[in-house]
Amino acid sequence: MIQFEQVTKSFSPAVPPALQNMTAEIPAGAITGLVGPDGAGKTTFLRLAAGLLVPTQGRISVLGRDTRQGLEFRDHLAYMPQKFGLYEDLTVLENLLLYARLRGVPRAERQADIERLLGFTGLTPFQRRLAGNLSGGMKQKLGLACSMLIRPKVMLLDEPGVGVDPISRRELWKIVSEQRDQGVGIVWSTPYLDEAERCDHVLVLYQGRLLFFGPPKEFTARVQSRTFLVEVPGQERRRLTREWLMDPAVVDTRIQGRRLRVVLRAGADAAAKQVAGSGMVAVEPRFEDAFIDALGGVPKERIALRGNGSNDADHHEEVVAAENLVQRFGRFTAVDHVSFRVRRGEVFGLLGPNGAGKSTTFRMLCGLAAPTEGRATVAGVDLGKARAEARRHVGYMAQKFSLYGNLTVRQNLEFFGGVYGLWGTRLADAVERSLEELELRPFADGNAGLLPLGFKQRLALAVAVMHRPAVVFLDEPTSGVDPLARREFWLRIDRLVEEGAAVIVTTHFMDEAEYCDRLALINRGRVIAMDTPDAVRTAVQSPDLPHPTLEDAFLALLERAENEDPKDRKAVAAEAVGGGKEGHAS
Repeated sequence: MIQFEQVTKSFSPAVPPALQNMTAEIPAGAITGLVGPDGAGKTTFLRLAAGLLVPTQGRISVLGRDTRQGLEFRDHLAYMPQKFGLYEDLTVLENLLLYARLRGVPRAERQADIERLLGFTGLTPFQRRLAGNLSGGMKQKLGLACSMLIRPKVMLLDEPGVGVDPISRRELWKIVSEQRDQGVGIVWSTPYLDEAERCDHVLVLYQGRLLFFGPPKEFTARVQSRTFLVEVPGQERRRLTREWLMDPAVVDTRIQGRRLRVVLRAGADAAAKQVAGSGMVAVEPRFEDAFIDALGGVPKERIALRGNGSNDADHHEEVVAAENLVQRFGRFTAVDHVSFRVRRGEVFGLLGPNGAGKSTTFRMLCGLAAPTEGRATVAGVDLGKARAEARRHVGYMAQKFSLYGNLTVRQNLEFFGGVYGLWGTRLADAVERSLEELELRPFADGNAGLLPLGFKQRLALAVAVMHRPAVVFLDEPTSGVDPLARREFWLRIDRLVEEGAAVIVTTHFMDEAEYCDRLALINRGRVIAMDTPDAVRTAVQSPDLPHPTLEDAFLALLERAENEDPKDRKAVAAEAVGGGKEGHAS
């Protein structure tokens, strides 16, 4: 379907090539995963395959046609970009009609094709909704529907699952799998390594180079018999994670509920017994295990992270209390009597589908929005009575980079330090400490907007914690970040937690939810489950699902909640994203 022969793509002689010496043959009638972090070269690969770029060196053919010699192959090719590329001020139906005209779909076939695709993607109830008012998952479905109007032979999808909750991701995969079964060749780009396991083939990219091409099981088999689980005391998990990562016999260690998941280096079984003892239980490897192994593991110099040395906080002290929080926008209830408490030294996860009310809950707890009903306190300060004072105890890291790109790294730290109430010597000390601890000093005088994604994330975290808050709010903090950067990020969070901070996080990475001490699963603004990750998994165990993953539990509990609620899910979704002020405000 697509053939790359010794392809290199350079944008400037001053930087390494975006793709280097790439050779691969993408088969028809299959889903090929294009796997790797931001900056790996995935988007460049897709734009080359779509004929939007020409290679610096090498040859590319699509459906047997050299992309330099004509673009007729585009009549049979659909390209869905990473960012939502349709018109947000047009309705779903208007976008489909416009796209059909632009792609030359015959007038006589348009209506039937649009009705077919609306039904196929489940968008029929929303066809008169403005695209800008759709949830993230429904926007991606609309993008897929538009791309399928021409009945393509090739579909190029650039990270369609990023920022989408597990339910919507599963629905997207169902749609795409049905296209594959009809003979369409699909390239699905993703930074989510669990998605790679669903593909027929994978191209694993890192820094513009091809690490592997073939069936995902062959890649995962590289670490067969080298992956283990070890049960450890809960209070020791974070310290042992760092200690074991420092051992030469260990490639990777990460928290998985009350256990640690360990990946050993080849031939290191005997040495590993000295690391974890005899309690190691062999488990089947995952794609991410093999990916971390292929990169050589977390660099040892990144593991011994410096903290401020303070560990005298009372880890039994409650620093966040949400009591029957309600947030209404007109007739729509975004948050419906949510209650929970979080202690110092605890990581608390908020999970739920898009539109469940997680971000609205965040905004109320950060003092950015007043609740319609209920009460919230942070570090003992009532947000309803002293919101400005409460904010001094809070650090917030947004999902998208929200600092000032035209200011330097140092200027951002100085500005936000002042916002958090630091000044004079305290501010200067906090800035220097942040530059040192987050390893930002080499970038201190460069514009923040030009930082690589991983360093933008470090700067955002530095800003959030430079005033040593009692509570740190992390809103999908590692979306699109490569696995090694995610490991480093959570090692830093571990140090904050050990020093007494409470962390509240939202995430669509189910393996990241394993880092949490407790989870609250929110659906339609209500808490439908709250417990440890292990207890959440146990709650859905059955003969048909004896060893559920956290994602299995997430989906099963949501399905159970939907079945118990007499209100039709689609009607609720229409209420949440529909026209009118309530839906738009939510």
